[in-house]
Amino acid sequence: MTLTADAKGVYVISVTPFTDSGEIDFDSLDRVVDFYFDKGADGLTILGMMGEAPKLTQAESRAVADRVIRRAGGKPVVVGVSAPGLAAIGELGRAVMDMGAAGCMVTTPGSLKTDPQIHGYFAQVARTLGDDVPIVLQDFPLSTGVHISDEVLGRIIDEVPQVVMLKHEDWPGLAKITRLRAAEAEGRRRISVLCGNGGVFLPEEIARGADGAMTGFGFPEMLADVVRLAAAGDMDRAQDIFDAYLPLVRYEQQPGAGLAVRKYVLAKRGAIGSAALRAPGAGLAREAIAEVERLLARQEKRLKELN
Repeated sequence: MTLTADAKGVYVISVTPFTDSGEIDFDSLDRVVDFYFDKGADGLTILGMMGEAPKLTQAESRAVADRVIRRAGGKPVVVGVSAPGLAAIGELGRAVMDMGAAGCMVTTPGSLKTDPQIHGYFAQVARTLGDDVPIVLQDFPLSTGVHISDEVLGRIIDEVPQVVMLKHEDWPGLAKITRLRAAEAEGRRRISVLCGNGGVFLPEEIARGADGAMTGFGFPEMLADVVRLAAAGDMDRAQDIFDAYLPLVRYEQQPGAGLAVRKYVLAKRGAIGSAALRAPGAGLAREAIAEVERLLARQEKRLKELN
């Protein structure tokens, strides 16, 4: 199944499980793939920033991709292939597409400084990967430092047909979704828009015209429920459910600590065997664990009240 501009729903950004000694835990990788789909994911995205992709070797990246794609059993898996050079992007991208990936996610390297450089980069990526490889453009200026204007994004959509999806992580960025959909209403080619940033603006993003979420959270069922309800027009119920999880979503937004929180919750729920991050990266301090546990208790209480 290859990605198209009509993709909708929730493509969970998967963690990469490690043992306490730092080796990839392939048994936990199987388990967390099953967990995400059991909790309502429509697809997965692997080897993203929250999947600790920069800490993997090229061989490990291929092994993880192969294992997840096989475990997904035909459900769509997008693979992050971002790298400093185009050769590495092409090598990993072609390899995972041969394995059965649905598409490749690519973000902007921080070296891009001008609008022509940004536009030219994605044209180069498309030529490197090939005409038949769907591309997810990850727009994440908070991490990359590269800001993609509406005009440049429009040129990429117009001139690089392999770009079928925007992973929208601009912040503030709700107006960008509105302007993108308005341009499509005037005749521009439609692309799918799935949103990241930990889902912190998810109800508003769906209301603005996003097709779903491409992010991670220790409770992926929240992402699935909010997207489903908001898409059906039941915004009040979607907001009520989102609000019940919002304190934990907010806690996850701490730079440098968010992934440790997510892995702690996933391990607590039995989705992975260990909450370990690969070095460099540390787990949660005792005080942070106590804070997360308090948030989880309050979340459970609120969800019971919402029935």
